[in-house]
Amino acid sequence: MGRSDVNQQVSEAGEFSDPRIPNRDRCVLRHILDRHAEATPDAPFAWFEGGELWDYARMRSEAARTGAGLQKIGVARDDRVLVWLPNGPLMLRCWFGINYVGAAYVPINTAYRGGLLEHVVRNSDAKLMIVHADLVERLSEIDLAKLERLIVVGGETDFDRLPVEPEDALGAPGDEPAPLERPIDPWDLQSIIYTSGTTGPSKGVLSSYLHLFTMATSARPMLDHTDRRLINLPLFHAGGTGNSYGMLAKGGSIALVDSFKTDTFWDTVRESGSTCVTLLGAMTPFLMKADPSPRDHDHPLRTVFMVPLSEDVTAFTQRFGLDVYTTFNMTEISCQLMSERNPQKVGSCGKVRPGAEVRLVDANDCEVPVGEIGEMIVREERPWGLNHGYNNNPEATAKAWRNGWFHTGDMFRKDADGTFYFLDRAKDAIRRRGENISSFEVENEVNAHPDVRESAAVAVPSEFSEDEVLVVVAPVPGRSVDPAALLEFLQPRMAHFMIPRFIRVMDDLPKTPTQKVQKHLLRAEGVTEDTWDREAAGVKIRRDRIGAA
Repeated sequence: MGRSDVNQQVSEAGEFSDPRIPNRDRCVLRHILDRHAEATPDAPFAWFEGGELWDYARMRSEAARTGAGLQKIGVARDDRVLVWLPNGPLMLRCWFGINYVGAAYVPINTAYRGGLLEHVVRNSDAKLMIVHADLVERLSEIDLAKLERLIVVGGETDFDRLPVEPEDALGAPGDEPAPLERPIDPWDLQSIIYTSGTTGPSKGVLSSYLHLFTMATSARPMLDHTDRRLINLPLFHAGGTGNSYGMLAKGGSIALVDSFKTDTFWDTVRESGSTCVTLLGAMTPFLMKADPSPRDHDHPLRTVFMVPLSEDVTAFTQRFGLDVYTTFNMTEISCQLMSERNPQKVGSCGKVRPGAEVRLVDANDCEVPVGEIGEMIVREERPWGLNHGYNNNPEATAKAWRNGWFHTGDMFRKDADGTFYFLDRAKDAIRRRGENISSFEVENEVNAHPDVRESAAVAVPSEFSEDEVLVVVAPVPGRSVDPAALLEFLQPRMAHFMIPRFIRVMDDLPKTPTQKVQKHLLRAEGVTEDTWDREAAGVKIRRDRIGAA
């Protein structure tokens, strides 16, 4: 069916004949923004550090002027525009302005440089990049592929390899873009967001507006237009982008900050009036291991999405006086799992939400029995509710989209009541002396030690074949971790084969800007000179003898 045939099924009001597809003004950025700016122009949308607040009328004006400026320098419908900026008003303005004129938003991780940066620039097929002046120098080191022009913001540059436009090229207040030749549809390309690249070159995930809308809204019925979501994840990350889009779709607001900071987190929540937030990875343990304060209940936050569910939820909710939910998501999918309020099963990710399909399968895509470990594969009832491939990477697309299902590469198990438990990335699994070990479960137990701020468990080669377990830990500030004492703490908590042989202490674990531990770096370094070896220390771990006299 061609586009003209599809358009015949759309009413003048932008309503689609398929009830699974929302109206354009419910799921497409430009049309949502226009609706809110007309209906509730004074309603707040974006709070920024320092207290600046944009209402919906201002957000629409900033998007329109930016789109108009981009059109003037040649950006056309469906063009890809690279955006290499930190979180802030200009990053938000560029994202919305690009989508407002029907172009595709392609953000870049601000930590990228060298070969990884070159890979993303080449893979994107973009001709234009909007870049902060502090990052321009990194472009001198790489092949610029199809790039033809830069817009440099935040300062001046003497970069001479491409024509450079000043920040003024992003339009003046009051500028309006040329009218659209046709409305932007839910299945049009909204963004290419690159995966974290923790296990290899980043893959560019092709996302439609309907994919982002489904990700942002399907698993969050507890939020509404009265909520303000704290966005402390970068807007080049699906968490930052998706959570922002969810509040746009609901007519709510966001508080956009540079990053998560433990020592100022609650002050930011209070100052911004944030009512909900996502806490990824080590963020939750950081907050729980901070010293208790008389102000632990003195804040407007009422909903936390804790991913993963790595803490005692009862202790967390009682300490901070709020509700917790958990979910599972990737850049490629749309929160197919969602928990009930204040779930109690540590390590769980919830159950399959309405509209989603989830299976756990073996290497041949055959479903595994309840209780056994399998790779999670997903489908979505709504057309375009998942990614539609990896940009310029047909091999990875074909591998992920096998047999009509998207393969996540994540290993799970499901219990008898339908609750799913994340165990590991398939590439992070450890096999020691015939036993499969979940690095996630090892880390959960290690992180329970009061002196451990965060940890990472990885496989290192064993002289007996297969793997040994190396745990790398970072201590709570002001404390230290004694490897022998940590091992003693772990023995009654873990199966004998999971107990690490090697323990290494670092001030901080290597991470991406999205707070994902770069385990491939720890694996590559392996057993370093400062790594403690329990066997060299003479510590023996005995297997329990069940039924022995």
